Amino acid sequence: MFAIIKTGGKQYRVQQGDVLSVERLPAGPKKKVLFDQVLLIADDKETLIGTPLLEKAVVRAEVIEDFKDDKVIVFKKKRRKQYRRTRGHRQPLTRVKILNIAADAASLPPEEAAEPEPRVEKAPAKAERAEVAAAKKPDKKELKPQKKAGAVKPERAKKPARVTKVTPAKASPKKKAK
Repeated sequence: MFAIIKTGGKQYRVQQGDVLSVERLPAGPKKKVLFDQVLLIADDKETLIGTPLLEKAVVRAEVIEDFKDDKVIVFKKKRRKQYRRTRGHRQPLTRVKILNIAADAASLPPEEAAEPEPRVEKAPAKAERAEVAAAKKPDKKELKPQKKAGAVKPERAKKPARVTKVTPAKASPKKKAK
């Protein structure tokens, strides 16, 4: 029996007893973790395929250790511009051992309480951000003070309109030919 699970933005094909490295999980060593994003479960008899996920399917795993992956060197260069940058990166990972695969979470044997894998909330889409921003800003009508009953608006002194004189252009005297 095998399953395809999704964690850390990647998909993994797992069987009972497999040891694999996944993106860092917040659970500590020797803790149990439930992967509830199961895409497929298959055995010799039948195959269950999710659309996109199987609702009640879970995979139980035990965290072995947290570690950092090998260093990756990131080198940037622009020729003839005297520009070079070198950076290193070590990805934080978690090594887990798959304990059980179940199509129904209720059918799992009761062991120590396993924590479901925490999900990272995605940033809202642009349209949702605009709605949230609009909800935070008060309307302009609410900001204006209300007029009191019987209040008279004072008249403003009007400035006289600016008048400019328009003078016709002088005609230049033409020289007479002899």
